[in-house]
Amino acid sequence: MAVLPFRLRLRTAAISGLSPSTSVVCPSRQHRDGGSFSCRAAAAAGGPIIVSGDPPTFVSAPGRRIVAVGDLHGDLHQTRAALVMAGVLSAESDCHVWTGGQTVLVQVGDILDRGEDEIAILSLLSSLNVQAKSQGGAVFQVNGNHETMNVEGDFRYVDPGSFDECIRFLEYLEEFDGEWDDAFLNWVNVSQRWKEEYRVSPNGDWLPLNFVKKNKGFAARASLFKQGGPLACELARHPVVLNVNDWMFCHGGLLPHHVEYGIERINKEVSNWMQCSNEDSDDTNLPFMATRGYDSVVWTRLYSQDSVERTRRSWDVRRSNPLNICYLLLSLNKH
Repeated sequence: MAVLPFRLRLRTAAISGLSPSTSVVCPSRQHRDGGSFSCRAAAAAGGPIIVSGDPPTFVSAPGRRIVAVGDLHGDLHQTRAALVMAGVLSAESDCHVWTGGQTVLVQVGDILDRGEDEIAILSLLSSLNVQAKSQGGAVFQVNGNHETMNVEGDFRYVDPGSFDECIRFLEYLEEFDGEWDDAFLNWVNVSQRWKEEYRVSPNGDWLPLNFVKKNKGFAARASLFKQGGPLACELARHPVVLNVNDWMFCHGGLLPHHVEYGIERINKEVSNWMQCSNEDSDDTNLPFMATRGYDSVVWTRLYSQDSVERTRRSWDVRRSNPLNICYLLLSLNKH
């Protein structure tokens, strides 16, 4: 996870090479991603939240408290604990109510892999986003390396329980007859019950030789996360790099050549790639700068290294860039 103070927003926008789509999210603009802002709440905070880019790239949130959390990795219990501690989620375990008022919450990637409640966490954050908008707040998500890996079909780090969740979620979707938004937003409220009921079934465990169960879980996950799949399209709503006020948020790190290429351009390319069907895509369409290589946005570990580990080449890249970006970066050693 990386969080950067950044005071070159206008310059960054100018070199992105794209014309940002700008929206002021107020009661006149109702949509599932944004919900609606209360004009009274917006006025109290210093003005409405203004979002530019699709997916969101530049956000002006005057007067808001900003909270960031990263690497939730499918652990719904710890996710809830972190959000309650941050003051944005109700403490009651049987409800999921936004208590953050006008706070802006940023989830900085890696919701997927290692835990068994990934879809429930995605559902929770989307539900909180709708609620937050009505109070003048907002919830944003940033895609990390584990999100891009799953869209590529790389399931090496998937917990067996998450394959089970994918199976349950597909069965649950059938009850909604194509009403994706309602089903997705409500999943966090029913996922635990479905998990408990599912485990009493004869196939509710992962035996070493249970190939039928494993194949069913793999197929369910692939159908949800493949390019153009419903959860891949959900991830495509979110950026790889997000600028909120004077702060930059990304998973991994933002290097000068990323800024020169254009962060809105990066976000759009990753979003388009996630939404494509497998039949219409090949590996050349994968946004390499964002998702592949040691110096890509979601994989770089430059800023988590000790100073003695940083190579001369890494620092020469920073010095030679004409933007001469100065920032403080906080990052995690593990993605």
